[in-house]
Amino acid sequence: MTFETIRFEVENRIATMTLNRPERKNAMNQQMKDDLRSCWTRIKEDPEIWVAIITGEGEAFSSGADVETLDKKGFVKPDRWRELSMQENLRTQPTPRRMHVHKPVIAAVNGLVGGVSLDHVTEADIPIASERAEFFDPHVSIGYVSSHEMVNMVRRVPPAVAMRMALLGKYERMSAQRAYEVGLVTELVAHDRLMERARELAEILLQNAPLALWGTKLGILQGLGLPFAQADDIAVGYLEVVEQSEDHKEGPRAFMEKRKPNWKAR
Repeated sequence: MTFETIRFEVENRIATMTLNRPERKNAMNQQMKDDLRSCWTRIKEDPEIWVAIITGEGEAFSSGADVETLDKKGFVKPDRWRELSMQENLRTQPTPRRMHVHKPVIAAVNGLVGGVSLDHVTEADIPIASERAEFFDPHVSIGYVSSHEMVNMVRRVPPAVAMRMALLGKYERMSAQRAYEVGLVTELVAHDRLMERARELAEILLQNAPLALWGTKLGILQGLGLPFAQADDIAVGYLEVVEQSEDHKEGPRAFMEKRKPNWKAR
């Protein structure tokens, strides 16, 4: 698959998405939104893809929405969108959780990331960052409310940290070290090793049973905010489904035979 604003590559069951508008710091325009939606759909539906990595080309991960596009009203909002409820509209946003991507997603944050593109960090299952990464949210500085970005952010970092980022807008940037300290990212990596480390993590994920990974991810996410008993029921439901799979039998068999398991995702 080829896209105008994203470089999309698949190798050894790993899909790598590279946001590719370096001349605009990979800022998001309507074409990139459309390309992201297509990429996430492919990742979700392709049985040969088990893990995904998202990163940026050049010095930035993504600076957020392309402000020139916003000024020219370049994002498409046809009449049919106005007929959708707010909940349905949000589901159309091209981020892994709104696109219901059940496979593990690694975000390799190579540089500046801001605004709407923060969602791809907070919605990643394993976000890692280069020591050169910076994080900011410019919404209030250009007259916009920071909405879903901070709803996501406050579920990843302490509320006071999210509030500071949201209210100070473009006038403050969070360093990679601070992002690690508050839990926005899970690991800091030397800049030149970032993609190497992302692929190492992806390869480790591939050693685990894919259906078990996917069920574990969904069980955790769908239980967020629910009382323990309800969250536990959801997780147990995924456990019971996976227990019916070939992979569930293959794991103990491979252990007893002292060999690597041959996962089939079925």
